[in-house]
Amino acid sequence: MEFKEGLTFDDVLLVPKYSDITSRSQTDLTTKLSRNITINIPFVSANMDTVTESSMAVAMARAGGIGIIHRFLTIEEQANEVLKVKRSGSVMIENPYTISSDKSIQDALDYAEDKEISGLLVVDSNSKLVGIVTERDLLFAGSNGTIADVMTKDVVTAKPGVSLDEAKDILHKHRVEKLPIVDDSGVVQGLITSKDITNNTDYPNASKDKKGRPLVGAAVGVKGDFLERSESLLDAGADVLVVDIAHGHSENAISTVRNIKKAFPDCELIAGNIATAQGAEDLIKAGVDAVKVGVGSGSICITRVITGSGVPQLTAVMDCAKVGNDHGIPIISDGGTRTSGDATKALAAGASSVMVGSMLGGTDESPGTVLTKNGKRFKVYRGMASLAASIGRKSKETGSISLEDDLNDYVAEGVEAMVPYKGTVTDILKQLAGGVRSGLSYCGAHTIPQMQQIAEFIKMSRAGFAESQPHDVSLM
Repeated sequence: MEFKEGLTFDDVLLVPKYSDITSRSQTDLTTKLSRNITINIPFVSANMDTVTESSMAVAMARAGGIGIIHRFLTIEEQANEVLKVKRSGSVMIENPYTISSDKSIQDALDYAEDKEISGLLVVDSNSKLVGIVTERDLLFAGSNGTIADVMTKDVVTAKPGVSLDEAKDILHKHRVEKLPIVDDSGVVQGLITSKDITNNTDYPNASKDKKGRPLVGAAVGVKGDFLERSESLLDAGADVLVVDIAHGHSENAISTVRNIKKAFPDCELIAGNIATAQGAEDLIKAGVDAVKVGVGSGSICITRVITGSGVPQLTAVMDCAKVGNDHGIPIISDGGTRTSGDATKALAAGASSVMVGSMLGGTDESPGTVLTKNGKRFKVYRGMASLAASIGRKSKETGSISLEDDLNDYVAEGVEAMVPYKGTVTDILKQLAGGVRSGLSYCGAHTIPQMQQIAEFIKMSRAGFAESQPHDVSLM
């Protein structure tokens, strides 16, 4: 039996090269997420239930990356998370939330809370605008009475085709925050808000779709409702779907990819996880638009411990990237990234983007509440193959679980943990992107593809790794 050497990020360094870059700002982090989707920074938030829901996905898109909404939700819940992202930054909301005037005030309050919005357009049975109800109208109104009692009837509107500058002028002139777009018959066609205009200005590097809305992805499984779920997510506006399975080089994954592509041929589809060139080859032949690489490399993943299977992440990325390059299919490195240096190495090795989980867990934008332990603040972070996550997924899918059966039959390949509370994810993404920009400059590269062409790795010893860390000092 022949033994192959496998290396990961701590085993190597990038050799510094001559650089004509005088400022990190001269580097370009634009990269391919998938065959037809480009993002402005090479970072993707992991489809984990303690990492990515709408808040994280919005923050990722505003920074120039993309978030993948996890699938441990009902179909309706997951589609709603996608909708929240799309509505968070569109120049014009094409299908604004509406309510009829005969609904109760409590109905409006419940609806606005569920959709996390500050106002509703009031329409008649023919979708014609008859008013608008906002938080200001509902404040102190109580729960009795109907929308007709509290709504604003004299609504400032604009016609389809209004420019962004014209919309700004109208909003400013009338001192309003929401501008419904109606046709000549009074039928609602869309909505422009002051917040959307501000976001468009404040986040110039945001990753957007063709309509100017934030990019967002969503995960699906390989069993049960994956086709129904895929349809609902695509209808909600998901730009890309991710077939989510621990062992992506399997008939389950390959057949799911084929079935989704057959049902939705225009769908941008990512699948994984795999760790070998052959795994990449087989998924690409099945029809994927990007391949997710990483088996057992995540911080809370114990697949290698439980199964004895896996490939060190750097070697896995390099092997898969060779196949991806041959077919023009991007590779996503998923797992093992602890620093911006690790991300830079993954990109230099051939990955087009890097999926991160633990680095984003514990932030304001990650799901879950902040816990206090021994005077320090934490958030829960867990692997999607952990027992608790798997039971949660099964209860969402089937509506019930048999705890005894699950405990007897299930073999966990992930753990539950706590990560320190980190504040806003925006600061973390700035540091990650800045580190990669510096990494490019040390390689003498202006772009990620250029770095991949000229990068040179050097293997280092344990002593070399120790030398790379802070040493011989007392850290403050």
